[in-house]
Amino acid sequence: MADDLPRSTQRIMHFDGGSAIGMSHRWEGGQYCSILTRAGIVGCGIYDIETPTEFGQAIAIARGTPANPLCEPEDLLAAKIVDCTPKAKALGIEIGITGKEAVERMLAGGRPEA
Repeated sequence: MADDLPRSTQRIMHFDGGSAIGMSHRWEGGQYCSILTRAGIVGCGIYDIETPTEFGQAIAIARGTPANPLCEPEDLLAAKIVDCTPKAKALGIEIGITGKEAVERMLAGGRPEA
């Protein structure tokens, strides 16, 4: 039955530097969210840093708490970045900036060369 299925949504999100895809995934007892840009992902604490570092990917992580979980991609916008890969750092992502700032830096740094 459809009521037993987990929920997965995605939508286009617009920023000063372009657009990205916001995603939310929920299941019984859990959830995660992310914002996918051309250059990489700004995501919640479910993401691992080691594997994308090994593959040279740009990932920036924000963490919610049990009392204030990050469920929807919009929740990432005000959340603070707590970790990121070296590739994300090369795009100007720093610990302590907001998720929105991280997305905008990925959009600016992830533009294809003209």
